[in-house]
Amino acid sequence: MTIQLEVFDDARWADRVAQRWALAMQRNRAARLCLPTGETPRPVYTVASSVMDLDAATVFILDEFDLPPGNPARCDEMIRRDLLDLLTHQPLAVHGLDPSAQDPDAECRRFASLVADGGLDLTLLGLGGNGHLGLNEPGTPADAPTRVTRLAPSTIRAASRYGSDAEPNWGMTLGMREILESGEVWLLVTGSHKADILERTLNGPIGPDVPATYLREHPNATVFADRSAAADRPET
Repeated sequence: MTIQLEVFDDARWADRVAQRWALAMQRNRAARLCLPTGETPRPVYTVASSVMDLDAATVFILDEFDLPPGNPARCDEMIRRDLLDLLTHQPLAVHGLDPSAQDPDAECRRFASLVADGGLDLTLLGLGGNGHLGLNEPGTPADAPTRVTRLAPSTIRAASRYGSDAEPNWGMTLGMREILESGEVWLLVTGSHKADILERTLNGPIGPDVPATYLREHPNATVFADRSAAADRPET
C-alpha cells in the first residue's frame, strides 16, 4: 500500500484541508471522528468551524496528558478552545481519556471500548518531531492498544508551549491498533522543521523507530502537507 500525499501552498493549507473535511462531513454527517490537538490542527479547526457542522458527529480526543483538570495544556482544554467553542452546534458526543481516573488502565479500556463500538470513520493526526502519532512514541509496535504511555522528553517539553505551569509525567493515548483500524486517516504536517521526519515517514523503513511509517500500511491514509514540510515536492 502507498500513502497518498497532497501538498498545498503554505498560505492556503488550512483552507484546503478544512474544505476537504467539510466535504467528508457532507457525505457522512454522523461520522465518528478522532481529533488531535496542538499547533498543527489549530488553523484547520478555525476554518472548519465556519464551513461545516459537527452536530451529528461523535468526537474522540486522540490523547491526554497527566495534568490537572483545567490546565491549558490538557488536550480536552485545547480541543475546547480550538474547536468546540467555535462551533455553532456542539457534536453529538465528545469522549476523552481521563488521567485522574482511579485506575488509568481501566480508563484506557473504557475509552477503547467506546471507540470499538462503532469504530472510527476518520482519524486526524499530527506528526511529532520524532515520528510519534498521538502519544505513540518511538518504540511503539503497530498492534499497541489504547494505553498509558511514557512520554519522550521532547513531548514533555512541548506541554510548556501551551501555557502549562507543570510538566506531565505520563500520558494516555489511542493506540496504533485503533488508529490503523480507522476507516480513513489524515496526517497533517506543516513547517520546514517537519521536513526531515516527513521524509522518513514517507520513504524510511516501516517500523517502531518512526511510528508514523505504519500509516503506509493503511489502505486509506493521506498526508496533507504544506510546501515547507514537503520540501521540493510540487503542490497538488
